Amino acid sequence: MEPGEPGWEPGEPGWEPGWEPGEPGWARGGPALGGRGLLALAVASGAAAWATWALVLMPGFRRVPLRLQVPYQPSSPRQVANALALLRGRAGKTVDLGSGDGRLVVEAYKQGLRPALGYELNPWLLCLANYRAWRAGYHGKVSFLKEDLWKVDLSDCNNVIVFLAPSVKPPLATKLLAELPDGARVVSGRFPFPSWTPSSTLGQGLEQVWAYDMKEVRRAAQSSAQGSPV
Repeated sequence: MEPGEPGWEPGEPGWEPGWEPGEPGWARGGPALGGRGLLALAVASGAAAWATWALVLMPGFRRVPLRLQVPYQPSSPRQVANALALLRGRAGKTVDLGSGDGRLVVEAYKQGLRPALGYELNPWLLCLANYRAWRAGYHGKVSFLKEDLWKVDLSDCNNVIVFLAPSVKPPLATKLLAELPDGARVVSGRFPFPSWTPSSTLGQGLEQVWAYDMKEVRRAAQSSAQGSPV
């Protein structure tokens, strides 16, 4: 006989002190989550976050100097749209430095920017990027390479997408100035290059992106160097 049924008496199996016959079991509520329970929950959440970092994000950081490490942060749909809007109508090789899950590269190819490829060190993100390309029907048409962006040669790149942290921008500016052709355009998301003047910009706040034409950047750098006191 179940608790609450006619003929059931307190003291029989299923009865608890303070419980009245006919009262639904769920009305009694579960045990309160005390201090130890809250602490255990916090520890479990922290462990899960650490495991995600250790297994998914950290592998791509081990070979990169600390000051040049950039945590993975996926671009929003608006950031992607703004970045590619500043590359619309252009041609030539397009690369995403630190391509993450590959969404910018896939969209660049869809827009007609070919060849399109990304450089990424994290093997898990490379797998995710290739899966994204496969789902879009571009498997074998776009490329994701496990290479350090600081070591790749960018001299044949016409369009460069950069969604990286502010600390990376100064040394990256030096590399881009040394390697990119005059006709190249660099599109930076989230943060601008601090020493460059953009040719155009689009969006506001975190959705803002900046475009830099290398010919103009070099001209400004040369003018600044000539005007500086010896």
